[in-house]
Amino acid sequence: MSDQSSSHNLSQTSDAPQTPAPLSDMQRQQLRDQIRQWGRELGFQQIGFADPDLGEHEAHLKDWLEAGYHGEMDYMASHGNKRSRPEELVEGTRTVITARMDYLPADVETTRLLSQGEKAYISRYALGRDYHKLIRKRLTQLAKKIEDEIGAYGYRAFVDSAPVLERALALRSGLGWIGKNAMVIHPKAGSFFFLGEVMVELDLPKDPAYPKDHCGSCNACQVACPTDAIVDNKIVDGRRCISYLTIELKGSIPEELRPGIGNRIFGCDDCQLVCPWNRFTKPTQETDFSPRHSLDSADLVELFSWDESTFLSKTEGTPIRRAGYERWLRNIAVALGNATSTQGILTALKNREQDDSDMVREHVVWALERHATISGQKAISE
Repeated sequence: MSDQSSSHNLSQTSDAPQTPAPLSDMQRQQLRDQIRQWGRELGFQQIGFADPDLGEHEAHLKDWLEAGYHGEMDYMASHGNKRSRPEELVEGTRTVITARMDYLPADVETTRLLSQGEKAYISRYALGRDYHKLIRKRLTQLAKKIEDEIGAYGYRAFVDSAPVLERALALRSGLGWIGKNAMVIHPKAGSFFFLGEVMVELDLPKDPAYPKDHCGSCNACQVACPTDAIVDNKIVDGRRCISYLTIELKGSIPEELRPGIGNRIFGCDDCQLVCPWNRFTKPTQETDFSPRHSLDSADLVELFSWDESTFLSKTEGTPIRRAGYERWLRNIAVALGNATSTQGILTALKNREQDDSDMVREHVVWALERHATISGQKAISE
């Protein structure tokens, strides 16, 4: 992913003081409390303050990369140790302000939709406006409120767009624990929230790390994963994860994993949907995260009929754009191959047998062969 984070370069503000005036311990505490209040006013459900030292998590990242679990996500291995050393990524960082924002829209189908094979399931975070833009803007507003209060200082805002171990920082700042599915979980909010960070040169009082892992003996997420991607406690093999397969993977989806994808055409929420802590999830208050173009309940056949211009129009401003049109069709072909055979589904697939894309044609052929095989097996059993 490209680094689209916001930054403030002090060298560009020559009329302002280059560093903020020193703050007393009381002023630092008061500023931290004020930042929390501003965060709530900007729509964040929680603000935390982390020390940039992530030494323990650096070792975990190294082991994960050495196992090859990142697949084609080369950006996870780039930048050396900067991902786990914020002070090297942004020189002068003394505190990382962390934030979380709920994203689950109210009144959207989740588990029931997964049982309707003719429907398309899109990860709930991707139904509305691209969160990168919204949260980055809010974090920048938060940083500027601090600047208005104390004067010019160095900061940089990140939203899943640069080498940042955001889950480790969330843990370190008390936003929750890292669950067995490697998601950050808060005991009163579950895990359906976005994370963001502002690295600042200010030495603010730090929050204690979240004290306890509350997953216990529960392994619901591991059992529920359709492709067995959660290979150990807190370890996900990205190469098997449906989110990786439908979004990150550029080429063909391995055939042995296609049946497990079901009707999921962009991302996957299964490990979160079964998590007991998500009974405490609160609907988002952000209208920008509400579903667009009925993408929360669309028919696979309808989406498969879109030409590229329609795809670009209907997904404008959403995270779905990241997959691109070719991978969008690839994913839907797999989902149609997993659906119950109907004349409409078979016709939709046959209409794409001569698609311009070799990759799309390959997945269409697989889907049609799958329907033929299943129909043949059904005829024999009857």
